[in-house]
Amino acid sequence: MKFPFYTGDGKRQQSDVPATLPISQRSQMMRPENYIADAGLVDACNVALLLGQPLLLTGEPGTGKTQFAYSVAWELGFEEPLKFETKSTSTARELFYNYDSLKQFQDAQGGITNRSPLNYLTYRALGTAILLTREKSEVVEFLPQDFVHPGKRRSIVLIDEVDKAPRDFPNDILNELEQLYFRVPELGNVKIAANPELQPIIIISSNSEKDLPDAFLRRCVYYNVPFPDRNRIAEIVANRLGLYSVGSSEFLDTALDLFFELRATSSGLRKKPATAELLGWMIALREISNRQENPLAQPELVLRTLSNLIKTAEDQDKAKRIVKQWIENRKK
Repeated sequence: MKFPFYTGDGKRQQSDVPATLPISQRSQMMRPENYIADAGLVDACNVALLLGQPLLLTGEPGTGKTQFAYSVAWELGFEEPLKFETKSTSTARELFYNYDSLKQFQDAQGGITNRSPLNYLTYRALGTAILLTREKSEVVEFLPQDFVHPGKRRSIVLIDEVDKAPRDFPNDILNELEQLYFRVPELGNVKIAANPELQPIIIISSNSEKDLPDAFLRRCVYYNVPFPDRNRIAEIVANRLGLYSVGSSEFLDTALDLFFELRATSSGLRKKPATAELLGWMIALREISNRQENPLAQPELVLRTLSNLIKTAEDQDKAKRIVKQWIENRKK
């Protein structure tokens, strides 16, 4: 099916089956083998691996902090990271396991006799990683029936956007992060510790929305991922999108001109577009223009794809003015 897919005129397509939409190009964009880390990030990662400490990454959204964990896993030959997506309600326990007390109560009320604590236990990212450092025979008494243990191994754990959690969250996991163990009160407060030879690699991301406790910072290797300069952005686009930039330096140069104009302090935008928005925008431009060599030869396409670059109503109005002025300047 060709673009545009949706016309908005209320006319149903002449078909008895749903429309066939294109496969998302974002899969190309997210492939870990296409990630390029800057020299400072490489050094920080290697120091964290050497010392066996968590690597804490800060920086504005869209600078590749989350994707870095997948890059490390890819390069070092590990399985994909075990990911813990931090929420405003997250507790320290949830990093290791969940316990369904409500279902246990309901089962008791319903007269179910097999109410083993293991039936209500679900291990989460860091808890799973610690268990997998041990032979199954060493931890079998702590494993629910549906827990898959493929054999002892080292894992990478991604604790994503830790700054979203309540203030107590990082304080509550200080000892566990440093010594890599956790306790399960529902199993008699048993202590489950990682095999020191296979301790998990922990990568923590933060968008710096709020300060993290000093005691937490002391336990981490820290790196602030800077926003890439123009040359580095061009390298990232070429590496991530490949076929979208090859043979079209004019497209790339023109796209970066407008991108950095929107990111400029003088733009007044509250949420400036980041690398991820740039990549998606360039994909959309190329596809909407039917893969023209330089889609920005049609400046009006910018306004049609602005929704991928700008994400707030206030910023949309400002960005439209900037783009219209940019189009006028290009006509001169």
